[in-house]
Amino acid sequence: MLHPTPFWFLRHGETDWNAQGLSQGRTDIPLNHVGRAQAERAARTLAPVPIASIVASPLLRARHTAEVVAATLGLPVALDADLAEVDFGKQEGLPMGDWYDDWIAGDYAPEGGETFVTLRERAVRGVNRALALPGPVLVVAHGALFRALRQAAGMEANVRTPNALPLWMEPPAPGATAWRITPALLAPEV
Repeated sequence: MLHPTPFWFLRHGETDWNAQGLSQGRTDIPLNHVGRAQAERAARTLAPVPIASIVASPLLRARHTAEVVAATLGLPVALDADLAEVDFGKQEGLPMGDWYDDWIAGDYAPEGGETFVTLRERAVRGVNRALALPGPVLVVAHGALFRALRQAAGMEANVRTPNALPLWMEPPAPGATAWRITPALLAPEV
């Protein structure tokens, strides 16, 4: 269960594999030029936000996105392996398919890959560890991992998260069952 503490979530900027619609998973693909620009825009967006701690996946695309934001905010980046993207096994490098719904439902797991339940447990563990730090906390991670967090937060899981759009996550209000997500208003292009 997610600790009922509000936090910021940021999916990494775009990679070449994102642009091509390929499953990345644990394959350590760096940001492309669009992804670097997206990270810089997210940093400008978050500049006025009172973030106290940044925790990121150790994979290049998330780590670099976090480092760009951290440089603007003057904060260090802590890395947590539990925030790494799902291991898609033999599905990595292949086009995204119709298997996501079955994977989320627990009816399918890519050969050599991680189940959705395992991902959700790991994602919650990593975010809860981050939320023990001084807050507000910014978690920088991945799309499939965010699907798992959405499910843990009582929301529909299979929703695509845009690259490098800061999301404010708030625990359920009294009497509600699901968390609320509020996208930040992006800073203008420079």
